Amino acid sequence: MLKIGLIGCGFMGSMHLNCYLNIPDVKVVAIADVRPEKAAEAVKLSGAKSYKDGKELIANADVDVIDICLPTFLHAEHALLAMDKVKYVFIEKPVALTVEQGRALIEKMNSTGARVQVGQVIRFWDEYVELKKIVDSKVYGNVVSANFRRLSPVPTWGWDGWLTDPVRSGGAGQDLHIHDIDYVLSLFSKPNTFYSVKNTLAVENDYVCTLMKYDDFVVSVEGTWGLPESYPFTASFRVVFEDAVVENDKNGFVVYKKDKMEKLEIEKVALDTASDSGGNISDLGGYYNELVYFTSKAAKGEEIENATLCQAVASLEFLMGELNF
Repeated sequence: MLKIGLIGCGFMGSMHLNCYLNIPDVKVVAIADVRPEKAAEAVKLSGAKSYKDGKELIANADVDVIDICLPTFLHAEHALLAMDKVKYVFIEKPVALTVEQGRALIEKMNSTGARVQVGQVIRFWDEYVELKKIVDSKVYGNVVSANFRRLSPVPTWGWDGWLTDPVRSGGAGQDLHIHDIDYVLSLFSKPNTFYSVKNTLAVENDYVCTLMKYDDFVVSVEGTWGLPESYPFTASFRVVFEDAVVENDKNGFVVYKKDKMEKLEIEKVALDTASDSGGNISDLGGYYNELVYFTSKAAKGEEIENATLCQAVASLEFLMGELNF
């Protein structure tokens, strides 16, 4: 039985707890949250021992794995301590608030031998996983163009308003746009040239659009969390190939061929959701997939090969350095 220590029981922590409850031979045995009511909810679902905060859990809990679901500005200090405690650490995305923090995490990983995965969950979301297979196989020919969009109402669900405070979250660019930037980098690597713009009116930096030019095709990436509360969260993509268009949007996951449109079917695991996490995601989907991958690697003592710490820091460096966030 793999023993999990979960730090943070808010929106993302609740998502992770629900995932762990659906994974065989895995048990959350320790939880920590500075909000007693959130900790109590997690204890009720898991039977785990509760700690007053993450540092107390790291210092005292008997665990094999530590999963950090704290606000971004708290990631680095807890991850550095966790890597001295256990060999497997999961850090929610974005991996850190600054590139310097990210590099310090890599240095600590190398010195301790810890194995770290970062919650760049799009790499594990079923439709995006299938899209990568389609791109790599060239079943519809080469890519001609691609568009990725991530649109959200203002994220008011964050504890103490941390998400809407760019000093603590990095804003929409760092917290939301990095999802698709990381995925595009994993799919196509770094572009030859690129250009990114962000708004300066309303709430500054709550909208961003990046154009990435490769040898033979162009990728555009749009992200915002500046929309009204009534606007539904939307994550979509459209990839134009030489012989077809693959799209994941309001019509579902489909391929448009020359003479017809076809649904692309993906078999998904039926999961029990024990609680409402209160955020903008209603499907455990990729969160479950990434934690199945992570816990499988930890149980077997294997290296993390997808959504690694080094990959996450490289995406952060691209976003904050080259895109100038």
